[in-house]
Amino acid sequence: MEPAPPPRRTSANWILAGLIGLFGLVVFAVAVRDGRADSALLFVALPVLLAAALALTPGRTPHGQVFVTTTIALLLAAVALQEGAICVVLAAPLVYAVAHGALALINLVRRASSRSYSVLLVPLLLLPGLEGSGIGPRIAPDQSVEVVRLVALPAAVVADRLAAGPRPTPVRAPALRLLGVPLPAHVDGGGLGPGDRWTFGYHGSAHGPGGRLVAEVTAGTPGHLTFRFVEDTAITGRWFTWQRADLRWRAVDADHTEVRLLIGYRRGLDPSWYFGPLQDALLHQGGGHLLDMMALR
Repeated sequence: MEPAPPPRRTSANWILAGLIGLFGLVVFAVAVRDGRADSALLFVALPVLLAAALALTPGRTPHGQVFVTTTIALLLAAVALQEGAICVVLAAPLVYAVAHGALALINLVRRASSRSYSVLLVPLLLLPGLEGSGIGPRIAPDQSVEVVRLVALPAAVVADRLAAGPRPTPVRAPALRLLGVPLPAHVDGGGLGPGDRWTFGYHGSAHGPGGRLVAEVTAGTPGHLTFRFVEDTAITGRWFTWQRADLRWRAVDADHTEVRLLIGYRRGLDPSWYFGPLQDALLHQGGGHLLDMMALR
């Protein structure tokens, strides 16, 4: 049997591609006007070109059509958010799962022999997505992450580096680099005594300044610091809210020290079964980057 011929492009495909291109030109012009020509090439031009190409590539099957439509929507959302496109990247697997799951559910309902079974099946499959929507409660939004690192430094040297405070340093974690996670670009402060403050300034974003995070030492004893966050206007606030931090270090031997960083935060994204482990993994990498910023590698 000969394979079915590929679906032909219709006038609707060309119109959609044209509208996507027009949308991209407008956003690109606004970005250039605002002095962000460099980011416009990456965050506007590339997603628009991909979305227009997909608009001219009709799907062969219903799932193929859903994939194309969903991808175009995600790319256009990334264009609108620009530097905030990380939100789209993090949510993309969940969006694809929901879109294809909804199609599979529709097909299942159509084939179901019992109408009552079909009516019961729909709300059961929707339950996992109700968390945080206002209908369902949030599940364990307060989370914490712990980073433990053994460094080849005496405990006294570790204390001196902590007292000097963090400084901007190149990102080593592959996940943070690939996703373009916002990280402090300007850092000020240091000290180990109560009232000492560490200030982390974030780069600008498409929606204005990146904001800053100010951590204040609330208790400082040999080998132990606790912090509270007195200001949090950082761009990361769209995903989580910092709550507390605890930093401990102890000598393992004359030349090695164990450093233990515990960070508490409130997750801003739901559902918990998806974004909980995802944010935990990313913040674990972020905690490691903080230790790198204090030259504790």
